[in-house]
Amino acid sequence: MKKMSRILCLALALVMALGLAACGKEAAPAESAAPAESAAPAESVAPAEGETAGETYLVGISQLVTHDALDAATQGFQDALNELLPGQVEFDYQNAANDPATCATIANAFVAEGVDLIMANATPALQAAATATADIPVLGTSVTEYGVALGIENFSGTVGNNISGTSDLAPLDQQAAMIKEWCPDATNVGLLYCSNEPNSQYQVDTVQGYLEDLGYTCTQYAFSDSNDVAAVCQTAADNSDVLYVPTDNTCASNTGIIDNICHGKLPVFCGEEGICAGCGVATLSISYYDLGYATGEMAAQILTGEADITATPIGYAANFTPKYNPAMCEALGLTAPEGYEAIEA
Repeated sequence: MKKMSRILCLALALVMALGLAACGKEAAPAESAAPAESAAPAESVAPAEGETAGETYLVGISQLVTHDALDAATQGFQDALNELLPGQVEFDYQNAANDPATCATIANAFVAEGVDLIMANATPALQAAATATADIPVLGTSVTEYGVALGIENFSGTVGNNISGTSDLAPLDQQAAMIKEWCPDATNVGLLYCSNEPNSQYQVDTVQGYLEDLGYTCTQYAFSDSNDVAAVCQTAADNSDVLYVPTDNTCASNTGIIDNICHGKLPVFCGEEGICAGCGVATLSISYYDLGYATGEMAAQILTGEADITATPIGYAANFTPKYNPAMCEALGLTAPEGYEAIEA
C-alpha cells in the first residue's frame, strides 16, 4: 500500500506539473503579440493631405470685443497661420466682451496654460498680456499707437522685449483733410470717443491739431463706457456741425446708438470702415483682415525661430482707401467726392 501510495503520489505530482506547464503556456504575455492598429501612437500618424508634419504650437487669442474690424483681424491672423503652418497650430480663442478686467483674466490663463504665443486683439488685450508675461511672445493687432498703449516715451517703432505686432493707425492728417473735403463750410467739429481707451485719446488729440490748423473749432466729447454713449453723443450732436469718431472699440460696439442720434441730422466721419458702415458718412480705412493676416505672418516666423520678436518692429498698413456710406449720404443729401468707394451693405 505504501508503494502504491508512493506511486500514486508521484503520478499526481506529474499531473500537477504538466498542468502548471500548460497554464504557463496559456498565460504567454500579451506584449509578445502584435499591437492592435488603433493603439498606434498619435505622433506616428501621417499628416492629412495638405498638412505639414512638424512641431505643434498652442496660440492664445485674446479679443477685446466682437465687432466687424476685430473679427476680421482675428480671421486674417488664423488664416495666415493655418496657411503657413498647416496642421501645426491650435488656437485658444477668448473674447473679453469689452471688459479690460476680463482681458487680464484671459492673459493670466494663457500664461498658466503655457501657450507658445499670445495674439492680443485691441489695446486693452495688449496691455493685459504685457502685464501678464515678459517671456511668452505677444503680438498685438488693431492697436493704434504702441508707445501710448505701453507707456513708452519717444517710441521708435520697436518695443524691444517680448512684444510686437501691427498698428491700425490711418494718417490722421488725411482724415482731417477728408472732413474739410466733405464739409468745407462747417465750423464746429465734435470729437466723440471713449476716455478709457488711451489710443482713442491719442487720436482725437492729434486730429484736433490738424483740424484746428484747417480752421475748425474742436470740442472733445468723452464717455467712460457704453452706458454713457447715448447721453454724451446727444450733447455732441446738439453742439456740433460734424462729428469725428476715431478707431474706438466702444464706439464700434455702439454704432446703432450713434446712428439713432445723428442719422439725417449731421455727418459722422470715422477712423475705420466698420464704424462708418454703422453710423458714418465717410472714412479713410484699412483692411483689418489684411492687418490680421500680416500679424499671422509675424507669428509664424516667431514660432519657428525665423524672427526674433525683440527686434521685430511694429507693422503698419500699406494701403488706405477712402470710402463712403451711400445710405448715410442719401439721408443727408451729400454726394461723395471723386475717388471714394462705396461701402457695401
